Parts: sequence; structure tokens; C-alpha cells
Amino acid sequence: MKLNPYLGFDGNCREAMTFYANVLGGKLTALIANGDTPMKDQFPPDQQDRIMHARLEVGDQVIMAGDAPQGMHSQPAGFTIAVTIEDNKEADRVFAELLEGGKINMPIQETFWADRFGMGIDKFGIPWMVNGKQKPM
Repeated sequence: MKLNPYLGFDGNCREAMTFYANVLGGKLTALIANGDTPMKDQFPPDQQDRIMHARLEVGDQVIMAGDAPQGMHSQPAGFTIAVTIEDNKEADRVFAELLEGGKINMPIQETFWADRFGMGIDKFGIPWMVNGKQKPM
């Protein structure tokens, strides 16, 4: 069994997933617009470019996403995407890039469980936690 987050966006899924691919060093293996599907005639012209399905692979992990139907998007709540990066300098870089233009809830810093840890919400409204090298407990 695999569990993968599926993120919802409001017309900016392509931008968000391209951003995540660049920051996380992943590869977009699917980026399917409504207008590129057999259902394209069911979407009005202003919704043809909205993303029906996106898939980002980062190592052996996957994040999927799509644009909600117009008028049906709601802000994310009740979850956070957690990333653990063993290299502390890389953790600092990822944290800084992910949260540029967003809101930092806890600056990246040393904690009792990790050399580096920070939390925030990115410019697309997605909450993140970035962990650096873990400490023995």
C-alpha cells in the first residue's frame, strides 16, 4: 500500500507543481489539462487550461494534484506535508525556497528531535514542515 497526498488548487496547479518539482528536485510525470482529455468538450473555454491531474515524483515518493472545478476550491486545512532531508544545508535551502512568498510559522532551527526544523505555508496555501538530520532519541 502507498499513501500519497493529493493537493487541490484553484487554477494554479501547473505553477505550483512546477515550482515543487524545481525546489524538491523531482520530475513531473503527469500534467494533464482539462482540454487535453477525452472530456474536453464538457469544460467551458475558460476551464480548458485547468489541470485535471498532476503527478510529481521525488525519489520514490509521489505528490499528486489538480485544480478544483471552478468555484469549488477550499483552502487546505488539517494536514501538513512533512519533508525530511538528511543534509542540513539542503534542508535550509528547501525551507527557504518553499516558503519564499509564503508565511513562516516557525523559522527553521534546531530542535530536540532534529538539527533543523521549520514550518510554514507556501505561496500556494500548502502547509509544509521541513526536518533536517534527525537526532537520536
